[in-house]
Amino acid sequence: MDLRSIRYFVQIADLGSITRAAAHLSIAQPALSRHVRSLEDELGVQLLVRLPRGVRLTGAGRQFLDHCRRILRELDRARDELRSSAEVPSGRVILGLSPTVGPLLLPGVIERVRRQCPQITLKIVEWFSAQLYDALLTGRVDVAVLTNAPPSRALKFTPLFSEPIVILARPQPRGTRRFYTLPELSKTPVVTSEAIRHIVEEQISRYGWRLNVEAEIDAIEAIRQLLLRGSGTSILPVSAFHNDIGEGRIAAFQIADANVHRILVLAQQAERTLPAAVEEVSQIVASEMNALHDIGVFSVPSSIPAIEMVRDARRAAAEAAPRQKIKPL
Repeated sequence: MDLRSIRYFVQIADLGSITRAAAHLSIAQPALSRHVRSLEDELGVQLLVRLPRGVRLTGAGRQFLDHCRRILRELDRARDELRSSAEVPSGRVILGLSPTVGPLLLPGVIERVRRQCPQITLKIVEWFSAQLYDALLTGRVDVAVLTNAPPSRALKFTPLFSEPIVILARPQPRGTRRFYTLPELSKTPVVTSEAIRHIVEEQISRYGWRLNVEAEIDAIEAIRQLLLRGSGTSILPVSAFHNDIGEGRIAAFQIADANVHRILVLAQQAERTLPAAVEEVSQIVASEMNALHDIGVFSVPSSIPAIEMVRDARRAAAEAAPRQKIKPL
C-alpha cells in the first residue's frame, strides 16, 4: 500500500466515479482501476461497487476512507510544520519593554537580531508593565518583559528571575549607612513610579509598614536626575541605575529585614503556534536577559555579608522599639 494509491482512492470516493477521477488525475482509467484492485487485494475486502454510472463505497470502503483522510491530513500537517521550521524567520515583531528594562536590554537585542535574523524588523514600545499586559491581550504587542504579571489563560509566561528593589540616594561617606530597616524606610520620604510603589507596598504591608511617598514620577530619567543632584531618595529596582551605582554616582541600599523584589517574566500570547519571527525574538530576549543577570546587572553590589546585615538590622530595630518599664512588686 503506498500513498499514491491512497490519494487515488480518496479522489475516486470524492468524485464518485473512476472515469471522472482518471480525468481529474490525468492518468488512464485502467491504471486507476488497477490501483483500486491492488488495495482491495491487500486489504482482503471490497472497497467499491461498480455501478452503470459511477461507483458506490461499501461499508468497508467508507471505513477505509476515514482512515485515508486521517493519514493524508497528518501527512500534510507534518509537511507544513517542517516547512515552517525550515523557513528563515521574517516580518515585523513588536517588542514591549518597561523604562527600567529597555535601556539595558535593547542594545544587545538589536545587535543579535541584526546579526542572526536580518529579515526581522523590530518595533520597540516602551510602556509600564500594566500597559504592556493590556497590549499583549489585545494583540498590539507580540512579546514583552513584564513585572509581577497577574495570571492569564490568554498569555504564556516564561519566568526569568527576581530582582531586588533598593533604596537609592546620593553617595554617603563610607560607613555612615549600609542598609535601611523597614522602620527607617517608613520614615524616609521617597520618590518612585506608580508601578513600583504598588509592588513595594504590597510586600511591606505584610510586615505592617507603608511607604512615605513624597512624589510619584512615571519618568525614570527624571528620577535619575533628582538623585544625581542629591534632591531626595528613591526606591526602584537595582538595575534601573546600574551604571550610575557601579560608577559611584548613586548609592544603593538594601532593605535589611524584608525581601522586597520584583519578578520578571517573558510574556507572549498563548497561541498554539506563534510566528517564527516572534519565537526567534523571544529566544533572543530571554538569552540577553539571562546574560545581563549573569554579569550582575540585576544584583546589588555589596561587600556586606548577608548574615551580618540581618544581625545589624535586628539590633537597630530593637534599639528603635520603645522599652517597657518594669514595675516594682
